[in-house]
Amino acid sequence: MKNLKIGDKLTKLPLIQGGMGVGVSLGRLAGSVALEGGVGIISTAQIGYREADFDQDPAAANLRAIESEMKKARAISPDGIIGYNVMTALKEHAAHVKAAVKAGADIIISGAGLPTELPELVSGSSTKIAPIVSTNRSAQVILKYWDKKYKRTADLVVIEGPEAGGHLGFRREELADYTQEAYAEEIRKIIATVRSYAEKYGTEIPVVVAGGIYDSTDVKRIMELGADGVQVATRFVTTVECDADIRYKEAYIQASEEDIRIVKSPVGMPGRAIMNDLMRRVMSGEKIPHSPCHRCLAKCSPAEIPYCITDGLIEAVKGNVEKGLLFCGAKAYRAERIETVREVMEALFA
Repeated sequence: MKNLKIGDKLTKLPLIQGGMGVGVSLGRLAGSVALEGGVGIISTAQIGYREADFDQDPAAANLRAIESEMKKARAISPDGIIGYNVMTALKEHAAHVKAAVKAGADIIISGAGLPTELPELVSGSSTKIAPIVSTNRSAQVILKYWDKKYKRTADLVVIEGPEAGGHLGFRREELADYTQEAYAEEIRKIIATVRSYAEKYGTEIPVVVAGGIYDSTDVKRIMELGADGVQVATRFVTTVECDADIRYKEAYIQASEEDIRIVKSPVGMPGRAIMNDLMRRVMSGEKIPHSPCHRCLAKCSPAEIPYCITDGLIEAVKGNVEKGLLFCGAKAYRAERIETVREVMEALFA
């Protein structure tokens, strides 16, 4: 693997810290990763949940927090590479992208749907853009669309595999079919697709693989597939610098492999989470009362959802781990202790 070039900056290690909402990867974690030579990513998903007016005006609270969290990250790493993860599925997706550009994002990574309008939203700025794809088909669709509509291509592509945490870019039945060997072939296909657009535009488009990357063995396996770097999220949850409550981190350390399940999110997508009281109630068919809508997702019907994803994620990040939604990657059960960001990065590339 060679180091990733983002704009005029170069990483010391070909690593992106995955964006984790709500509030798990904010300015402190992103800044700390950037300081150690990786790419630090702040998640904008309900990023303003700690703002005083969040319940009354979540849109304004989130925009304010996008700016303030970048300032925190820059205070830690003035010259590091820091960006945002902005989910396409967010109701305020366009506003978040524009706010991230204004805040000085080096890169915006966008998934949870195809970010078709992303090039237009960053137009005129130096902010780089990267779609998250899970299949070769989705890579072909987004790169072809950007090519035809905007006469440009991606600056970087993130491949998010079936062992990732949170919402997954697969149907539930596909997850059983994608063994590590089967998905390796999908990764090779995506890399070939990306390389074809890099050749067309006479540029380099780094391909970074995410999902189930926990140690140096995983990094070596991804290297052998021809990827340029890795994106790691779960391993950074149990760091000193992670922005989540200590009880959230301890839930990872205490979880067994059997505790990690594929669950159904309120909007119907499969996701991976740690089983707890909330998930047991939901899976038994109980409908969980929720707060007034905070307008997070574009496709959500508050009257029909079994529980509110914003409520669940906020409870979790605050440390109310039995009431919260504990999204995690497939290998979260391997966490044994609280580490520092530096220790994690050294271990990944040992």
